[in-house]
Amino acid sequence: MTPPPGTRASVAVALATALLAGCAAGTAATGPRAGTGHEATRSAKNATHTAQPYRRWGLRAPLPAPPPPPARRAPHRPGGPPPVLHRVPTRDRVVFLTYDDGAEKDPRFVDMVRELRLPVSMFLTDSVVGPGYGHFARLRAVGASLQNHTLDHAALRGLPYAGQRAEICGQQHKLHARFGVRPRLFRPPYGTYDATTLRAAADCGAAAVVLWRVSMAGDGRLTYAKGPARLRPGDVVSVPSGEPGGLSLRERTTLLLRAVQERGLTVGRLEDYV
Repeated sequence: MTPPPGTRASVAVALATALLAGCAAGTAATGPRAGTGHEATRSAKNATHTAQPYRRWGLRAPLPAPPPPPARRAPHRPGGPPPVLHRVPTRDRVVFLTYDDGAEKDPRFVDMVRELRLPVSMFLTDSVVGPGYGHFARLRAVGASLQNHTLDHAALRGLPYAGQRAEICGQQHKLHARFGVRPRLFRPPYGTYDATTLRAAADCGAAAVVLWRVSMAGDGRLTYAKGPARLRPGDVVSVPSGEPGGLSLRERTTLLLRAVQERGLTVGRLEDYV
């Protein structure tokens, strides 16, 4: 639902198709039917499979472990507006995977996050998640973090303070009531904001406003803004909700992880850096 900002520089759709085809061919025994019936029984007896979960999700090698978290997070001046980040200033060879809105609730994505130990950040909109918060409780249980993307996905820029505060603080209260946590990170819908947004975000307890430098479209294409058309250390990647008939969240994540590995990078936990 959040359109990518900046200049679009596309990865060829044919490459995405070829990658997915390779994924399907290389994981036929542990593909979409794995984990049910006879397939589940066979997998449970297969030590190689359980020792190499990356193959189950279409990767040719395991993700490298991220480096230890930095001693300090990105600076935030107390009493001032929260910083606005498109990427994290770090030399660590990590990128950060963020997922918007919460429209897609595939139970197998929970399995993917758990088995690959992906430190993903989910920016949730209450009106989009609807009655599906149980799905995100399961994601949180396997290591995902839950962050703020407003109550109703309204474009905030230009709205009065009271309206912006209601959108941001309202979702803070929802997430606290359901999960007992107050998100530190906030992402404005559509990536648009103004000085009033920053003031309201700070008043609602946000330590940072997180945008993105890289976005993945529904067909698996990566688009870039503010810099070279390639993944770099510190990049924040946004994966919006998919389009009907497009690739699933799992398929797009597999393509993204392959692109991360090709650049000699791995996935870091955004909350350790911000």
